Amino acid sequence: MDKRLNTPTDLSKKDVTAVTEALNRLLADSYALYLKYKNFHWHLSGRHFRDLHLLFDEHAAQVLGSTDILAERARRIGGTTLRSIGQISELQTLEDNNAEYVAPQAMVDELMRDNQHVVKALRSAHQTADDAKDVATASELEVMIDAAENRAWFLFEIAQDLGEERAAGK
Repeated sequence: MDKRLNTPTDLSKKDVTAVTEALNRLLADSYALYLKYKNFHWHLSGRHFRDLHLLFDEHAAQVLGSTDILAERARRIGGTTLRSIGQISELQTLEDNNAEYVAPQAMVDELMRDNQHVVKALRSAHQTADDAKDVATASELEVMIDAAENRAWFLFEIAQDLGEERAAGK
């Protein structure tokens, strides 16, 4: 790494590397999830268009809002962060969805699973930060865990409603 990017920190080099790697994986997944939300937002159709269109946009904004926090946290501890779409595709652990059409129920189900996946990844990164005694990163991640759990909960409740409507033939 260029010494001009080597931000001073009291964390060990090993801990900086471990926390930065965890943050960059989260950042890659955040961009992948953001784009999936926008994809579904743009390609939504059907009876619940307005409600889901607005919800997907709200959730996308939350996810995008986390990206700067993750990237700047990596820089503050002396690490570097993502530089390209190529790095995102190398590091992301979420599956893309390039289908031409996805039914609203399937969109909600997939986004719910993706948010649950993100919660697990956030908890893992939190453990990495705890192991490094990086309380500031752990604190940021706690807020993100709560937000991701909230998104998953909303999507779960919507999935229940959509499933009941389908069962009732609506």
